[in-house]
Amino acid sequence: MRISISGKNIDITEAMHDLVVRKMGKIERYFPNDTAAQITMSVEHNRHIVEVTIPFVGGVIRGEEVTNDMYASIDNVIDKLERQIRKHRTRLEKTLRNDAFVSTYEDDDIDEHDEEASGRVVKTKRFDMKPMTVDEAILQLELLGHSFYVFTNGETGEINVLYLRKDGNFGLIEPE
Repeated sequence: MRISISGKNIDITEAMHDLVVRKMGKIERYFPNDTAAQITMSVEHNRHIVEVTIPFVGGVIRGEEVTNDMYASIDNVIDKLERQIRKHRTRLEKTLRNDAFVSTYEDDDIDEHDEEASGRVVKTKRFDMKPMTVDEAILQLELLGHSFYVFTNGETGEINVLYLRKDGNFGLIEPE
């Protein structure tokens, strides 16, 4: 696995780098050797944030942890990713067996240091949208840990939005 580690408002020490590489060893067995993982460590107002993004064809596995200790954030995010992979293992096996993991995910930060940027676009994400079923979109929503997921519906060819409802179920927005 190719691991790319970056820091925002923090210098990545050799100990942190070694810990991340060692911890990622727990989950790299699920992926082909050429899989790219992006780890971003940042500090904001005594909050130590670790974000891990592992893109593959058909989706992205992502985890984020925030604690008051960077080492605890690293441990927690790797444990979270491993739980996600194990929880969805049967649904992911088809993708994993097909060696479908490739880098299709781009992340452009726009003016990330402007804390007074209220109500403005401060981050843009671009990703490849392959057609998928609603069940595949639910899997991606759960893997990303977000409250919504935009995808191309493989049955209709239309752009749909899947969202997590407060009652724990999912909602689907389709164009007319």
